[in-house]
Amino acid sequence: MTETETAWPAPVSSSYPALAERFRPIFRQIAEGAIQREAERILPYEPIAWLKAAGFGTVRIPVAEGGFGATIPELFGLLIELSAADSNVTQALRAHFGAVEDILAAGTADRRARWIPRFLAAELVGSALSEAAGNTLGSFETRLTTDGDLLRLSGTKFYSTGTLYADWINFAAEKDGEVLSGLVSATAEGVTRHDDWSGFGQTLTGSGTTVFENAAVHPGDVFPFDARSKYRTAFYQLVHLATLSGIGRAAARDLTEQVAARRRAYSHGAAGTVQTDPQVLQVVGHVRSLAYAAAATTLQAAQGAQLVYDLSIAGQPEQAAQAAIVSEIGVDQAQPVVAKLVLEATETLFDALGASATVRATALDRHWRNARTLSSHNPLIYKQRIVGDYAVNGTAPPSFWMVGSVS
Repeated sequence: MTETETAWPAPVSSSYPALAERFRPIFRQIAEGAIQREAERILPYEPIAWLKAAGFGTVRIPVAEGGFGATIPELFGLLIELSAADSNVTQALRAHFGAVEDILAAGTADRRARWIPRFLAAELVGSALSEAAGNTLGSFETRLTTDGDLLRLSGTKFYSTGTLYADWINFAAEKDGEVLSGLVSATAEGVTRHDDWSGFGQTLTGSGTTVFENAAVHPGDVFPFDARSKYRTAFYQLVHLATLSGIGRAAARDLTEQVAARRRAYSHGAAGTVQTDPQVLQVVGHVRSLAYAAAATTLQAAQGAQLVYDLSIAGQPEQAAQAAIVSEIGVDQAQPVVAKLVLEATETLFDALGASATVRATALDRHWRNARTLSSHNPLIYKQRIVGDYAVNGTAPPSFWMVGSVS
């Protein structure tokens, strides 16, 4: 590892270096094809298959049960590194890691026995929670109905991140007026996954439409919506923060490489070469500092989720519930800051490179587009208001984020 690859924030853990080194060759392999995939819109089935084969989806499962036993901060350290390689891949795996946390922190013995072997068999989970039209705020149009010994799922979901690459789909639906969560096979009859996400960023995440038409669901794979990890909201937002942090690191990496390789200089520059131009070097340092701060903030916020997990498995529900509020506020405080740091980094890098950096072959614009897209989830202005309301009035943050019609 070169000096330019070091000096980045990492989890404070004696086991992290060895854990990360196990996956870094795959991360480097993923990074090698990232620009081509972006330019030619090649969905990352192959990179995700590499990660599955390496057991990446099991990093949080305890060693005694066949996984790698990573802590939550260690997981997010890995996700930052993966995002620096290709942020599309991290976002595509977001629902999977959330599903693993639900089983580890809140799963009953039956659910755990049912799902841990599936995870160890490299089966991945995608997401189908949000609905883009039709549902009233606070409810879902998607329905579960009873059909003998099975349940049947019908409805249409959007922002179905990761479903194209998944073996299972985590859904939310209503049955007899109750909101339930569950998992359905991605290849079950009646499940159709569409690659119709049209955003200008994170274009390869599979965040399009999923349609359920009377799809069969096993009752053992359905549970109350609240029967999930207490830190689920913070966890899902932490994945966004890790993805943003990795984008910042990728922007700093690409900027450094382009400055180091540049052979042309300006007549009105501050030195004979770009590599010795103090103004250019200042921009490089500034972008790296922004990316550093983003990752450090993310890893700090991840410690709060770890505390909630520890309290949950220790059988201290009241303490876990209180810690979950603090964890969520910590993440809410981090989100606007990390987003602004990374957006500034992905824009500022062009100041050191000039117009030649805008050619499509470099794909440097992908960093800003991806960061802007991620930063638009769960609007940042609401996070800031929630933090203020907690600080002034002690108001707990909402436990779940939804979008729906108000009329």
